[in-house]
Amino acid sequence: MDFIQGEIIPFYKPYTWTSFGIVARVRWMLSEQLGQKVKVGHAGTLDPLATGVMLLCTGRATKRIEELQLHTKEYVADLKLGATTASYDKEHPENATFPTEHITRELMEETLCRFVGEIEQVPPEFSACKVDGHVAYKLARKGKEVNLKPKKLVIDEIELLHFEPTAAQIRVVCSKGTYIRALARDIGEALGSGAYLTALKRTRVGDISIDDCHTLEEFPQWLQQNA
Repeated sequence: MDFIQGEIIPFYKPYTWTSFGIVARVRWMLSEQLGQKVKVGHAGTLDPLATGVMLLCTGRATKRIEELQLHTKEYVADLKLGATTASYDKEHPENATFPTEHITRELMEETLCRFVGEIEQVPPEFSACKVDGHVAYKLARKGKEVNLKPKKLVIDEIELLHFEPTAAQIRVVCSKGTYIRALARDIGEALGSGAYLTALKRTRVGDISIDDCHTLEEFPQWLQQNA
C-alpha cells in the first residue's frame, strides 16, 4: 500500500465519533507508522450520532473526494413517530408531540412512496450548510434565525423494514446531499404527525459496504502488515 501516492480506506465510524475525529486519528496512526505526515480526508460527513461507512482518502487520492461523494449511499434509519426535536435527531430534547393513533403500516408505506424520485429538501438548521457565508449550526446554536433554501436530490429506494405505531425502521438509497434527519422530519409531517431519528447507520457507499470497512480497533495491526 502506498499511502503517500494515495489509497482509499473504507472505515466504520463508531457512535459519537465525529467524522473529523476519525480523520485525525487515522492521520496520526499513518504518520506514526510511516514516520512522515500523511494527508487524509473523507468523502462524506456522518453526524456524531450516526455510524457506518466512511471513505477515507490518503495522499493524492484526496483529489478523488469530490468524485467519491457522488456515489449512491444506503442508510438504515430508526425513527420515533409522534414527536420532534430541533435537530431532527436525539442531539436535542423533544420539543413537541403529535398524535400517532391514525398511523398504520399501510399509511406509512403509502407515505414513503411519495418520497421516491427527485424531491426538494430543506437541510436541517443544525447542519454544516452555509448561510450567507456562515455555518448554519453555529447560527442555530446562538438562537439566530436560519433560512436554508430547498435543495434537489434523488431518493432511489425507500423500504419499510419495521413498523409499530410510535416507531419505524427504514432503508434509504439516495444521492449526495440527502439529510436523513430532514427526511425523518418530512416523513413525520407527511404522516400528519412528527418524527425524528433515533439511530442512523450508513450501510453502503457505492459498492463498499460495512463488511469492507476497517475499525479503529483492528486498523493499527492491519497497518503494520500493509504499510
